[in-house]
Amino acid sequence: METAAPIQPMAVGPEDAARLTSHSRSAIYSAIAKGELQAFKSGKRRLILMKELEAWINRVAKENSK
Repeated sequence: METAAPIQPMAVGPEDAARLTSHSRSAIYSAIAKGELQAFKSGKRRLILMKELEAWINRVAKENSK
């Protein structure tokens, strides 16, 4: 039998976004408030698309690279 590949999330909450990017939760909320990181509400949950999170962390890395 073949093992199924793990399903990758399409969106994550701010807590998981912080863990995935090694940033604090408050840094994620700050980036959302400044419009640097796009997030949306689904019911009561705030979610960030993985593609948005990847684009944001790539911009942060590029802006802060030496």
